[in-house]
Parts: sequence; structure tokens; C-alpha cells
Amino acid sequence: MTNSEMSGSSPFKMRLVHLDLKGAPPKVSYLSEVFPLFHALGANGLLLEYEDMFPYEGHLRLLRAKHAYSPPEIKEILHLAALNELEVIPLVQTFGHMEFVLKHEALAHLREVALFPNTLNPHEAESLALVGAMISQVMELHPGARWLHVGCDEVYYLGEGEASRRWLRQEHNTKARLCLSHMKAVACHVLARHPATTPLVWDDMLRAIPEDQLSASGVPQLVEPVLWDYGADLDIHGKALLMEKYRRCGFLRLWAASAFKGATGASQALTPIEHHLRNNVQWLQVAASGPADMLQGIVLTGWQRYDHFSVLCELLPVGIPSLAVCLQSLLHGGFTEDVKARVENFLGISSLEITDLMSEGAGSFPGSDILALITHVGLHLRSSVDTLLERDSLLARWSTLVQELEAALHRVFYPDAVEEWLEENARPSLQRLQALVQDLREAASAGPGPGPGPSPHSGQDP
Repeated sequence: MTNSEMSGSSPFKMRLVHLDLKGAPPKVSYLSEVFPLFHALGANGLLLEYEDMFPYEGHLRLLRAKHAYSPPEIKEILHLAALNELEVIPLVQTFGHMEFVLKHEALAHLREVALFPNTLNPHEAESLALVGAMISQVMELHPGARWLHVGCDEVYYLGEGEASRRWLRQEHNTKARLCLSHMKAVACHVLARHPATTPLVWDDMLRAIPEDQLSASGVPQLVEPVLWDYGADLDIHGKALLMEKYRRCGFLRLWAASAFKGATGASQALTPIEHHLRNNVQWLQVAASGPADMLQGIVLTGWQRYDHFSVLCELLPVGIPSLAVCLQSLLHGGFTEDVKARVENFLGISSLEITDLMSEGAGSFPGSDILALITHVGLHLRSSVDTLLERDSLLARWSTLVQELEAALHRVFYPDAVEEWLEENARPSLQRLQALVQDLREAASAGPGPGPGPSPHSGQDP
């Protein structure tokens, strides 16, 4: 049975898996392993948030991360996506969440507020030229993309820069108007150069704008908003009313956005599946109660950092059981025993736990070793170090497990992400344990009687 046949019951024609590459971006080899799984689970598209992983060229080269994908790697990712019938929508931030751009000295003069690198100053001609250049480089590597997501969420401090304050003192000027004019400029830029590509925007900056202003702005004719809410207790009626409002303002199509990971805590290490299942099932209810035929699809977001400077939250392999549960529930209209059995089958998991953490030996899907080891670290590393019942054997055990996890992570992620995750979640406890074992050894060897002397490896890393 093909995806299109299966999804007869789903109100979401497009089901996109969001890959947030601004933290722990997977190696292309790992993407080649998971794309077939995404497809099998019912996804038919990808929203690729490249951030600094895109191989920007020329004067934008400074935006590249150390392990940025090369142009051939991007082509390979798109080829793998096509093989697995996953339509790719690239995402380029053009307003808020511009930290990866505006943190650079050479571009800092384009900040809305000098102290904060998150928001672009919409009054500078150079600002539009900058996002225009980013867009054209991304589109060059994504020829024929039907949609381009231009971000525009969480535009913090908008209106607080010097130029904005001056502008806002003029009659009729408001922050809403400022926001809409920049959105419109970006959308027009995209459409002028890529008439077959529709810009998508996150909807949070639009929600509170009065209907008449939104209607008069010209924005509804240019973009498709993505309504996002990652909570486990959606206001279903409120969402339906918001969709109605957008329809009255002239938007022709809307998208929903749920989450499968990365939305329950900035430093969350293990994914609470039940939370994300409830979130996605409630989006099914929104789809059933909102205006018919406006919904183009749903994006299952999988955030990897809350922003460019935040710590890592759950790694992609850790979130895969949650993604499987959410995609299959969206496809089949809910989470039944039958859907649970299908998910267990897809993931090679004997009994799926929705409410509790996954069991430590869970699954045979790509990256399941990482999930099992991270679950083990999350459940036991801190507590076992805190209790410290036995010294040397405990250190040897944890050193071995962390080395095993490190090797598993290296297969999927680049060295800096592996380093960051271990630094955040494993190394501090291991170092405490090591120092303690060292102290105990020294105390023992210095003490009276024939106590055990220092081992030959004393003072070295295990």
C-alpha cells in the first residue's frame, strides 16, 4: 500500500519531518539510513533548517559552520530525499533567529538592537540584500523547490532599535506594520526571482495583528502561514478560530506545525513520547474543526536547540520512536493498538512505552544504539556517581559505556556535536568520579598498613 493510499484518512496531505541542523547535524550517511524509515512511517516531505550547515559562498562564506555540508553533500541529501519520495522545503531565516548571521563582527551593524544578534534591522537596505543573497544561494542548490520557508518567528526586540523608534514616531506606524512590511519585502523578493516557489512563514508574529491591518498589508496574497503549537493541551477551538481569521484576511492555504521532539525543555535529553502524541492528535482535531481544504499539510518539528546559543536538546535518534508514533497517528487518525503494533514493527521494538522512558535495549532502527545508551546515561549515570557505592569498577564501567556511546555518536554526528553532548551530559560526572577515585587511591596508599597501592595507571585517563 502506498503512502497516498494509506493517507486517505489523513487531513494532512503533506507530512513534513523538520530537521533542525543548527545543532548536532547528522552526517549524510545517517540521513541515508533514516530517510527510508521516514518514508515508511508516512512522511512525504522534509523541512530542512540548514542554518550554518549550508555551504554559503563568497561574502557569506563566514556563515558556514566547521562541518557545513558541501554542495555535493547537499545534492546527495536531495537525491536521497527524492529516492524516498520526500519533497524538500528549505528554510532560511530572514528576520528573527538570525544569531548565526548577526553574531559575526562584519554583519553586527545590521542588528535591530546592537546588543542582541537575534533580530535583523528591517530599515537597512543592506538587510534585505543580505537575506536576498542567502535565499539565492539556497535556491540555487534547490532548483524547482515548490516552497521556501523564510522563518520570521520570534522576532524579539523588533521596534526597539534606533531607526525603528524614529519610524514608529510617525503617524500610523506600528510594530505590526513594521513586521508586515519586512515580511512582504522578503516574500516579494522570493516571488520576483522564483515565481514558482511559495514562501512559508511561521505564524506567531501574525496571530495578534488586527484583521483589517493583515488584510490591507498584501501579505496574505504572498505567503502561506504555518500555525505552530507544540503543547500537549492545545486550545482546539481557539486554533479553529485563528484559521478562520486567516481565511477572512485572504490567506488561501495554511499549514500546521506540531513537534515530535525538542519542545519540552531546552536541555531535555530523552523524549517524552506521550506529550508529543497528545500534541499531534490534537492537531488532528484542529484539522477536523477548522475550515476545510485550507490545510496544505503539517510540519512535525524536531528542534535541536532553542536558539543558536542554546544547549542541545534530544538528539535525532532519541526522538525517532516519538516521530514514529506521531507520524503513524497522523496517518491513521489516532493512536490505536493497531497503530502501536505497526510502530513496534517499524522500529524493531518489542513493547513500546508511551508514558515511561524507553527500555534500554530498545529497537533496531538506525540510531537505536544511541537511544539505548543515552537512556542508560540519563537514568543511571548521575545517580550511580552520586551514590558511589563502589569505586574503581564503577569508573571502569562508566568509562566503557561512555566510550561506546561516543563511538556510536561519531557514526551519526560531526565531532563538535559529539563533544558538546558528552560535555553537557556525561563528562562532568565522569570527571568527578575520576577525581574521587584518584583521591581515594592516594588516601589509601598514604595511609597506614598494607592497603592497595596506586595502580599502574594512576593519574591517567582510563
